[in-house]
Amino acid sequence: MTGVSAPAFLPYSRPLVDDDDVAAVTAALQDPMISQGTRLTAFEAAFARQVGAAEAVAFSSGTAALHAMCFAAGLGPGDEVIVPALTFAGTANAVLYVGARPVFADIDPDTLCLDPGAVRRALTPRTRAFLPVDFAGHPADYAALAALAGEAGAVVLADAAHAPGARRQGRPVGSLADMTAFSFNPVKNMTSAEGGMVTTDDPERAARLRQFRVHGMTRDADRLEAPAPGGWYYEQQFLGYNYKLSELHAALGLSQLARLEAYNARRRALAACYDARLAALPLVLPGTARGVLHARHLYVVQVLPPFDRDALFATLREQGFGVQVHYIPVPLHPHYRRLGYTLDDCPHVAHYYAGALSLPLHPAMTEADVDRVVHALQRFFETT
Repeated sequence: MTGVSAPAFLPYSRPLVDDDDVAAVTAALQDPMISQGTRLTAFEAAFARQVGAAEAVAFSSGTAALHAMCFAAGLGPGDEVIVPALTFAGTANAVLYVGARPVFADIDPDTLCLDPGAVRRALTPRTRAFLPVDFAGHPADYAALAALAGEAGAVVLADAAHAPGARRQGRPVGSLADMTAFSFNPVKNMTSAEGGMVTTDDPERAARLRQFRVHGMTRDADRLEAPAPGGWYYEQQFLGYNYKLSELHAALGLSQLARLEAYNARRRALAACYDARLAALPLVLPGTARGVLHARHLYVVQVLPPFDRDALFATLREQGFGVQVHYIPVPLHPHYRRLGYTLDDCPHVAHYYAGALSLPLHPAMTEADVDRVVHALQRFFETT
């Protein structure tokens, strides 16, 4: 008797790599210049055009991009940066890397993005920056945050790791903040295997970003502090890091960028299927503010009482669905607890975290995959 094989594991996200991507990386590998070459500059220029920014500077990871952005903003010891408590720890870690202090604020329960009202309540004379996160691909309320930043004398730095291709009031994410950091790791809307980018309209900040990724070094004659005795001369002017993006990674990123809009459109279509088929279940479905084009990096639901999120997570994992929880709020991590942080001032984050569950969503999925997830959810609620 022949057994019936179990359905393949369905991850919450995965990269979609095609023959064009493979050819692009292969061509880069065959080129004698596999670092700091023409593909990197082409990727940066194309990405800047895509998001409507004057400058784009690539890095070896999204975390490196966040670190560099905080450095280029001039943040340091004694400064405070308001960050949503709901984010991956890397967002807040980047603030710590430069010696500044993250101040955690609550989220808007509808969009799951940083709440401008909570930002106002968190302001102090030491506030130097806001660092909103475009959670799940939904752009933060940049207009309200920019107005608050103007009052406080702060800069708006954006973590748009989830939101390449998203828009708010017709303007692309990447052009809405003073600087914006993106991530291209394998589960993001587009990938360069590992990598990140910072966009800005400020040429001086862009120059500092580029210098930061090469140990703080420069050969630029206009930036040298001493006369150059020859073409070999360079200077390390501050402490930077080795955060370069290779030509192989840039080639993959440039190839993927050409399909970003198609990938995002597919994500939105699958999210619409979930919206229609989950409407009758005891779940809070994702919200979208007016004027937003959502990138749909994640499809996050919230499980309503008396049903238990952890039981649903375990059941779906046992059935081959790669559901996930995004994220453990940063103040709950042991490192941050030891620094004295709590969730006391973030009730919406605490409420969200108690029921949050990310369902599989990526452009390699089909509507049949959505149906499989929905049917598993229906069975759980019917039998629990």
